[in-house]
Amino acid sequence: MEASKVRIKSETQQLVAADGYPLMATIFTAQAQSGVKAKGKILIAGATAVPQGFYRRFAEFAVEQGYAVMTLDYRGVGLSKPASLKGFEMNLLDWATLDLVAAVDAFADDTPLFLVGHSFGGHAFGLLPNHQKIARFYTFGSGAGWHGWMPKMEQVKVLFMWRVLGPLLTRWKGYLPWKMLGMGEDLPLDVYKQWKHWCQFPHYFFDDPAMPHVAEKFAQINTPIIAANALDDLWAPPRSRDAFMQAYRNTEMQFIDIDPRVTGAMGHMGYFRSSAQPLWADVLAWFSSHKAS
Repeated sequence: MEASKVRIKSETQQLVAADGYPLMATIFTAQAQSGVKAKGKILIAGATAVPQGFYRRFAEFAVEQGYAVMTLDYRGVGLSKPASLKGFEMNLLDWATLDLVAAVDAFADDTPLFLVGHSFGGHAFGLLPNHQKIARFYTFGSGAGWHGWMPKMEQVKVLFMWRVLGPLLTRWKGYLPWKMLGMGEDLPLDVYKQWKHWCQFPHYFFDDPAMPHVAEKFAQINTPIIAANALDDLWAPPRSRDAFMQAYRNTEMQFIDIDPRVTGAMGHMGYFRSSAQPLWADVLAWFSSHKAS
């Protein structure tokens, strides 16, 4: 079936996390003849403060190549946020240990299931108790979050955000009005506090004395992983990726440095803009080389 002739169907679906929280997901499939089975399924684990609609272009591209795709809004974000974020309580890790877990369980069947991550998505995979349901994992822009890995000017901006702007805005609003800054979706106060806390460490939550168990969770992963970061990604340059992704120490890992002189400007968000289609083709080619046992 030629890509240009594929008619794509998107369907909103409500998932329920183990603690009862309702989550909104979207499933993209091809409107094809009955009996035609997708060559694989792809679940997208998005970035902090990025609603699932941002990944629609990638999802549609993958469907045109024969895959079914699910996108998800974590609790507190996009279609999964409550009426008001003020007073909304949650743990940042809920996005992985409750929300993404529910999506994996809902989407998994006898078809190979692949995971595509963006930024936080690279953190989330190592926290999944059902990670064995994922055949391969490809993540873009995942890093440790520490300002010291960033270029000097970006360090100044990030430290101003953590130390001055963030505290002022959260005290005023009761949550982080990220949208006001043009940075994405607004974030619950608990997410802001934990994110800020872990970003003070060179290796993110692995350096937090209160999180000694996390490294062992990541060590249990044996799913093949590719981690791709752009050289012009100011928030997650390759050395930030290396500092975090080394925690997946017991699996087959490949690192890819994306050169913006070849691909065009990428930054932290360009991985899922339309101009990144050649990168998407590489992702799907790697997935298609998977041989089910």
